[in-house]
Parts: sequence; structure tokens; C-alpha cells
Amino acid sequence: MSSAQSSRPNRVAVLSLHTSPLAQPGTGDAGGMNVYVLQTAVQLARRGTQVEIFTRATSSADEPVVQAAPGVLVRNIVAGPFEGLDKHDLPTQLCTFAAGVLREEARREPGYYDLLHSHYWLSGQVGWLASDRWGVPLVHTAHTLAAVKNAALADGDRPEPAARVIGEKQVVAAADRLTANTAEEAKQLIETYDAAPEKIDVVAPGADLARYRPGDRAAARRGLGLAPDEAVVTFVGRIQPLKAPDVLLRAVGRLLADHPNQRLRVLVVGGPSGTGLERPDLLIDLAAELGIADRVRFLPPQPPERLVEIYRASDLVAVPSYNESFGLVAIEAQACGTPVIAADVGGLGTAVRNHETGLLVQGHRTDDWAAALGALLREPDRLREMGDAAHRHASEFSWDATADGLAASYAAALARQRPGDTAPVEQAPALAWSSRGTAEWSPRRTEVRA
Repeated sequence: MSSAQSSRPNRVAVLSLHTSPLAQPGTGDAGGMNVYVLQTAVQLARRGTQVEIFTRATSSADEPVVQAAPGVLVRNIVAGPFEGLDKHDLPTQLCTFAAGVLREEARREPGYYDLLHSHYWLSGQVGWLASDRWGVPLVHTAHTLAAVKNAALADGDRPEPAARVIGEKQVVAAADRLTANTAEEAKQLIETYDAAPEKIDVVAPGADLARYRPGDRAAARRGLGLAPDEAVVTFVGRIQPLKAPDVLLRAVGRLLADHPNQRLRVLVVGGPSGTGLERPDLLIDLAAELGIADRVRFLPPQPPERLVEIYRASDLVAVPSYNESFGLVAIEAQACGTPVIAADVGGLGTAVRNHETGLLVQGHRTDDWAAALGALLREPDRLREMGDAAHRHASEFSWDATADGLAASYAAALARQRPGDTAPVEQAPALAWSSRGTAEWSPRRTEVRA
């Protein structure tokens, strides 16, 4: 029996055009998607599926091929200038990148790759072409959706271009399977992009539970030079309007204005990204404007072994984003036994159990965030209980479980693939989410059924 007829592909080509899985999360365009791509590739390789990740080279020093882990190769495709190319300019390099991907496969015997998995819409465009050319199924993970982001923009942020919305619709129609992080995202795919419910698999992301786990908080604080008796609230992520770190700073400013003797420290961990690059010192200036510069410490993006200590040292981790398809930071923090205060948007309603493992705040009003922060920080016993519950909750999310879900989605895609299947995009199903539709979620894998 050939691998295309079996339930497990021997070799998967993974496309991650706009950001490399080897990049440091928290700066540039690197974030949770980088972690997702690399960690799931490692887990799939441990199951016997070889994974080759195609990404765009961003430095002349990039080796053409890097072995990221046993059974996992990263191929750096030269497509456009190494530096200075904004993510919004990358559509101009789709042809060049696609040529590099196709050229690599052309060097092999036919059938070398059994399946394609594309991440983000740019990769989906290339995956659509390669899938048709190679005669193999395409699984696509959007990670974020332009229409959803545009519906909840931060003040002053720029909307995603119409070309992206069109491109996402095309990929959603063309893919054999779609994986969504949560049932809410699956619903958005159906309602916004007319995705066929029967081809959506809900596969929750995870965390490295062997690394992110509770530890010695006092030791973590000593290592960071934090006082043992001060409350510590932490933001981890890219510094851009979408992630809304300014919401946290404004809330802290309001809280300290009302309670100036509050022993409170804020850690902001990350680097400028996206439209945040236009004013890289905005948060520093904002902290000074609010009169809390002495309470805020800015740290650059941190490697995992350092990040775990930051989570452990914190009383709360804040995720005030305007949109999150899931929120890996929330799961990583909770895995370390740290409660999370988050905006009630997107996948954060799944990542955080409201009033049990943290608090979900409606909207982004300063008064609401200040009140929520103050209420939690005034109840240290409640925070400890939430921390224990957070660790138990996060233990349900692992990259091992995510890989199980992806393997099942791959098997479904392979089972549907027939020789000569090249249905044009306009013939793909376009079913709406009906009042009879249901979306059941589990930490491992769920199908959305109409």
C-alpha cells in the first residue's frame, strides 16, 4: 500500500512563507505561528512522518537547508531581498517562492511528498498551486483571518488589504481540509468565507508542557531582580496595536493613580512589529506620560528557557489583544501556574476559563481593565487558587495532542484524495453555518458538522 493510500503520510511539505519557524518569537513577524509550525513538525516526525518546512530566506547567512530536529528539515528559499521586505510586500514574491518550492520537488521522484500543509494565506496561495501540480491534498491553517481582524481594529491601526481577503477566500475554497484553532474560528471560517463545515477540523494548539510548568517563584524573581513582595503583571508578545500592550499600561496608570502605594511592577517582553515599527518607542513614551515609567520594565524577546522564568515570577500575565485565534502565551503562562487576564476575543475564551484560571475582560476600556486588575491583585489567595486551576487547565493542551489532531486531519485529506482530483475552486462547497449547525470542541480534535 502506498503512503497516499495509507492513513499516515511518509513525507509532508509544510509551507511557512512569511516567517521562519527558527525565528525568535516576539519580534518582527515571528510569534505563535512560528512555535506552532516547529513544535508540530517535531511531534509529527516522532510519529514517523518526515517534515520539510519551506520558508523564505531573510539573510544571506541562511543555510539552504537546516535540520531543525530529527526528521525535520527547514528549507530557506531565496525569494526577494533578504531584508527590508514588509509582510504586505510579500505577495510580490509569491511566484518566486512557488518556483523554489516546485523546483525542489522536481528534483525528486514523482510522489516524493504525500501532502502539503500551508500556514497563513500567503503560504496557502503557494500550497494551492503546488497541490494541483503534484496531485496531493492540501491542508491549510489560517492562524488569523483578515475579515475578523478588520472587524476589531485597534485605534489607529491599518486594516488588512482587500487582496488578502480575496486570497483567503480562494485558499479556503481550494484546500482539501482546513484546521481551526477553536470552534469559534471554525464558525468564522464558515460565516465569513463560506467554508464547508464538513472539511474543517478543530485542532487546538498546545504548549511544551515539559518546559512550561510551575517552579520556584522566589528564585525566578531573584533571577530577574524583582522584589519578593511586589505584584508583577506581565505582557509577552509583539509590540503592535493588535496585541494592545498600551491597554495594559493605561490600566496600570489608572490603578496606580487611585492606589499610589500599590506595590506593582509591569514587565513588557517583546519587540516592535507590524505598524508598531512606525513608532518603536511608543510604549516607553506612554509609560512616561502616564507617570509609571519607574514601574515598567521593558525586556527584549526571550528564549523559552528564560521566558518560563518570567512566567513563574509573575502574579498575572495580561493578553489584551484585539484579536487572537488562540493565544499561546495564555496557555504557556497557565502551564507555569500563572493566571491570565485577557480580552474576551477570539480563541482566548477557549484558552482561559473565565473566573477559574483567570479573567476575561469585555472590551478594552481603561476603567474596565483597571477594575479587573485591581480586583485580582487585591485577592492573593484567589490568585493562588486560579494558578493551581490554570496549571490543570493548561495540562489539557500539549503539542502531542495537537499533532494527534493534525495526523487525523491528514488522514482525512488523504482518504478523500483520488487520482485526477483537480476540482476547480468555483466547484468547492460553499455551505453556510445554519441554526442546526453544531461545533463541539475538545483539546484534541473535533470536526465541525452541519
